[in-house]
Amino acid sequence: MPEPKLQITVSETGSYKVEGPISLIDHEGEKIETREGKPFFLCRCGLSANKPFCDGAHNRHPWEHKLANH
Repeated sequence: MPEPKLQITVSETGSYKVEGPISLIDHEGEKIETREGKPFFLCRCGLSANKPFCDGAHNRHPWEHKLANH
């Protein structure tokens, strides 16, 4: 069976969807718990009350969501 791969999907107007095997580490080097094997969403707008995770605040507040050109 092929090993699952890491994939990060950038939503045009919302969060980053993270799928696959990854460790999420905070600024002090401590592991942030995620649900193993389940995708999770990281805040991109800076408004989440549950950072680094997205809580949907981008839907309730105006924010600049333009993506950089690639």
